[in-house]
Parts: sequence; C-alpha cells; structure tokens
Amino acid sequence: MNKAINYPWYKKEDTDAFFALFQNNLANFVIIAVTMLGMGFPASIVFGKVIPGAAVAVMAGNLYYAYMANRLAKKEGRTDVTALAYGISTPVMFVFLFGVLAPAYALTSNHELAWKIAIAAAFLSGLIEALVSVSGNWVRDHLPRAAMLGALAGVALTFIAGEMLFNTFSIPVVGLVSLIIIIVGVVGKMAMPFKIPASLFAVLIGTILAFALGYQSPGKISEGLAHVGFYPILPTLAAFDGMTYLFGSLVGLLAIILPITIYNAIETMNNVDAMAAAGDSYDVRESQAVDGVGTMLGALFGGLFPTTVYIAAVGSKAMGAGRGYSILNAIVFGIAAMTGVIAALSAIIPLAAVAPILVFVGISMVATAFHSNETKYFPAVALAMLPYFANYIMTRFNNSAGEVVGNISAGIVPLGQGAMFTGIILGAITVGIIDKQYGKASLFSLIGAFLSFTGFMHAPKLAINAAPDFVAGYILVSVFLVYCAYQQASSTVKESSLHAAHSQVASTRN
Repeated sequence: MNKAINYPWYKKEDTDAFFALFQNNLANFVIIAVTMLGMGFPASIVFGKVIPGAAVAVMAGNLYYAYMANRLAKKEGRTDVTALAYGISTPVMFVFLFGVLAPAYALTSNHELAWKIAIAAAFLSGLIEALVSVSGNWVRDHLPRAAMLGALAGVALTFIAGEMLFNTFSIPVVGLVSLIIIIVGVVGKMAMPFKIPASLFAVLIGTILAFALGYQSPGKISEGLAHVGFYPILPTLAAFDGMTYLFGSLVGLLAIILPITIYNAIETMNNVDAMAAAGDSYDVRESQAVDGVGTMLGALFGGLFPTTVYIAAVGSKAMGAGRGYSILNAIVFGIAAMTGVIAALSAIIPLAAVAPILVFVGISMVATAFHSNETKYFPAVALAMLPYFANYIMTRFNNSAGEVVGNISAGIVPLGQGAMFTGIILGAITVGIIDKQYGKASLFSLIGAFLSFTGFMHAPKLAINAAPDFVAGYILVSVFLVYCAYQQASSTVKESSLHAAHSQVASTRN
C-alpha cells in the first residue's frame, strides 16, 4: 500500500547531482554539435532539428524517471528515493555518429537525406529496445557478458577514448591540462576549488587557457552568441522518409543498429540492477521501455541518438539526491536547446577542452569490460574488441578505405564490416571454449556463418551469400568445435569410468 509521505520536489542534495548529470549530457551535446558541423551539416539541421530533438528525449525520460521515483517513494514510504539518471548513451552516440550518420552521408552526399536516414535508424532502435524490454532478461542470460562488453570496449577504445584523445592532444596545453584535472579529480578523488565537479572544472580551465593563449579567438564568443535565439521544438515525419532508404539501399546499417540496441538495453538493465543494489529497486522492463519510447519520441522531433539509464544514478544516490535533479536536468536542457545556449557553448568551448571527458568515459568503459568479468574471460574480452579497430580504420578512410587500407591488409575492411556482430560472435565462441562448452561455441559459430551469409558481417551490404569465404570459415570452425565437444564428452566418460573402477577396487579391498 502507498503510504502518505512528504517526498520533496527538490532538496539541496539535488544540486550536486544535477551538475554531475548536466555536465555529462552537456559534453555529449557539444560533441554532437562539433562533430556534425565538422561533417559539413548545416547549423539549421544541427541546432534547429538534431539538438532540439535530442533535448525532447532527455526531457521526456528525466521527467518520467522523476515520476517513477515518486511512485516508488510512496509505495515504500521512503523519502530517500533517488530518481534514475538518464540521457544520451555515449557509446551508442558515437556508433550513430560514425557508424550510421557518416556512412549515410558518404553514400547519399546529401546532408538532409543522411539526417533523415539517421533519425529513421534512431526511431527503429527505440522501437527495438521497447520490444526487447519484454525479453531483455533472456538476452542477458544467454549472451556472454565478456562478448558483449568486449565488443563495446572496442567502440570505447577507438571511437570514444582514441578519437577524443587525438582531439585532446590537438592543443596539448589545453587538452592535456584538462585531462589531468579530470584524472586528479575522478581517479585521485581530490576536490576541486569551490567543490566544482572535476569535469566541469576541467572544461572551464581548458576554455580559459584556450582564449588566454590565443588558441581560441575572441571572435568565437561573438560567433557563439550569434547562435542564441529561438529554436522551436517541432515534430517531424522525416524518420518515416528515411525508412525508405534504411530498408532499401542502406539496409546494411541494420547490422549496426541491431547489436548496439541490444547493448543499450543491457546497459540500462545493468544500471537499474546497480541502483537496486544501492537501495532503490526499479522495474527493469519499464526502464527499457521508457528508454525506447524516449528515443522514438526524440526521433519524431529530429533527434537521432538513443538514450539510456546512466550508472551515474548510483553516484546521485550516494549524494543523497531525490527526484529534483532529474526534473531540473529536463528543464535546463529544454531551455538550452530552444534558446541556442548549446549552440553558443559549442562555438565557445574548444573541443580540446571537452574531449578529455569522453577520453575518461572511454577508458572507464574498457576497464569495466575487464573488471566485470573473471580473469579467465580476459582473452574473450580482448578478442571481441579487435574488430572495431578495423572498423575505425575503414571508417576514417571513408570512401578510400578499399584502396588505402587494402595496402595494409586485405582483411581490414571485411573485419570492420558489421564489427559489433563480429566482436560479439568471436567473444562468445571464445567464452564457450574457455568454459569447455564446445557445443555452445559451435552454435555461436553457426550464427556467425548465418550473419555472414546474409551480409550482417564481413560484407558491404545485406545480400544472399554475401561473404562466402567467411561462411565457409565459420562452418568449418563449427564442425571442429563439434569434434571438440565429442572429445570432451568421451574424456568425461572415461574419467567417470576410471573413477568408478577405482571406487570399486577400493570398496573390494575394504
């Protein structure tokens, strides 16, 4: 039964939690803006459609999670309930930027069409996550954690930590200082002046250094302020226009969308579980559904990035936050998106000052991939990471990938195609071998053969018999693993027989 309690809308502890969540989302929004502008997307799309649409998703999810916190507080008669932290999923954001949006533009040479295809992909991703919420527990139980986290660590090491480290060192006097501030504050646990969150302090110092040393001209302030204005949040049906291409000439993008969406659902599940361990037990399936619906809602307003529950919720719980930080985050991002504040900050804050935040996020994800698994699974984690190195190289060379990368190795391009699936399959096969479950490893190899046959892996597009050499390779591996399973079973039978014989001899002697 619900108990009558006074669960506050806002309390002082919410302030610190708000800044922690705000700077995380802000870093993502700035990276989105800077990256898309760097790809040549016009400001009208970036600040007029993508940022407001992403803000809609952030607002909707944060307000709903504040509602869920209030419901839990009343149900359990507690006032110390903390709302789940919510925002754009950082690893998924990079996958959508470089694995969906960039290829869409490379193939169409049309910024608006590429945007439509990307928001169609985001809408589909949200729909899949909402549907996965029904069977999310089954997926988590049957997909080896080392394989999933290893494949994700590949994204984290290349597109997040690696890419952002390059940007960090583009202006070392700015980026290196900002990076060390973050490491001192987050890893070294040293408080920053005036108790400012380390990442926010790093951005402030980095920006000041950039202007003071001439790396950022005063004109950037005028340029940033020029973006301030009114950007209405308007619905759009562009996602449905993009579906035509997503299920047509760009159907191969499904090889990226499907596995990264499953990861996103599992990330939400794990973070909700972590929150339960901290004392606030929320419904996992409802949270996954909220993330999916929030992503779809954002796409209907022009946003193209899936959302998720953040592990930062556990930190907010430790701070003693309630639901106020979540509500304030929704309000602030709504105002920032509609007034052009995010556009202004994107122009004023140098990328070298904000990139270190993402470097730390990336290396933390890689560390988590290993810490979350037993030592014996480390080889599976490492192997699952490698396909994204190939994907990163071929993506960076863009249309010249075949010619330039081919001079390094003929295996780079096919290894990078469908890298998320490839990483998961290779990791899962390795986990099966480590556990001596050769039958399960053989099954994953057959799945790899099917994905290669249909073009989800090792092929530039979906097609029948898209990668015959890889199909043959995975089938041969599956057959060999069946042989290993037979040998394992025979060995077990022999050991059992010997043990029984020894027991019988011992019994006779007695």
